[in-house]
Amino acid sequence: MTKLLPGVIAMAIVVVASNILVQFLILDGLLTWGAFTYPLAFLVTDVMNRVYGAGPARRVVFIGFVVGIICSLIGSQIMIQGDGYEFPAVALRVAIGSATGFVVAQLIDVSIFQRLRDGAWWKAPLASTFIGSTIDTVLFFTIAFSGLLSFGANADAEVSWALDSVPFLLTGPEAPLWVTLAVADWGVKIAVALIALIPFRLIVGRLQRNI
Repeated sequence: MTKLLPGVIAMAIVVVASNILVQFLILDGLLTWGAFTYPLAFLVTDVMNRVYGAGPARRVVFIGFVVGIICSLIGSQIMIQGDGYEFPAVALRVAIGSATGFVVAQLIDVSIFQRLRDGAWWKAPLASTFIGSTIDTVLFFTIAFSGLLSFGANADAEVSWALDSVPFLLTGPEAPLWVTLAVADWGVKIAVALIALIPFRLIVGRLQRNI
């Protein structure tokens, strides 16, 4: 278990940080800061899978999931002072959407990686991250922000800003802000998946030499 501790810690940090950063918009509302941190969860999972196998990778996912849930619940009780109002550091719907998207996408990532692990070194991490990221994006943004679901008046009000109508990707027809955020976020995830092949290769090589 000790050998998995760095992976567990890294996963927990990624999940908690992303839960908070996803609520802060950048680039005129096109993206959130969380778009750049959350994809690292797939890197952690894939490294654990390649070095230690699917079973240990799933344990890292589940432990990181539990730690993330606990921290998200704590964050939901921490109030941040806004412009004349207070809001929780982690909105309830964001916490639920993040947890659901995370555990489903990460477990699918592990399964796909396992099926492709005997191929070229880059195929398993790239394919598993691509599919996992797509599933995670759909689940997270639908649960966290869309008007398709309701978690009660208070929970919905915490993320009501995401329903504001804005030009799609800043230039297209009017659409809810969360749709633009979802598409832009997915694009970042795919870009990070490609870039992450470099640290994946380097980290895996170093860990395997130390085993």
